[in-house]
Amino acid sequence: MTEIAISAARSQLGDLVRRAAHGRETIALTDHGHVAALLISPQVIEDLEDALAVADYQRRKAEGTLGPGIPMEEVRRRLGLEQK
Repeated sequence: MTEIAISAARSQLGDLVRRAAHGRETIALTDHGHVAALLISPQVIEDLEDALAVADYQRRKAEGTLGPGIPMEEVRRRLGLEQK
């Protein structure tokens, strides 16, 4: 993780955002030496959210607390997909 002071980041913001977005690099913006915010790729956040959803599903499955599912036919109907 790259750290940069907020004051220095002002003049480099465009480049820093591109590095985070395209290089999947996390940029920590610091204020008086303490991390105040992170620039992180939206894809990284999406990947984390997906992993969290899978972990939650696995936890609920292990606990036996999963609710009733939706039949595949209903999912296909809702998505407008043809059945094969």
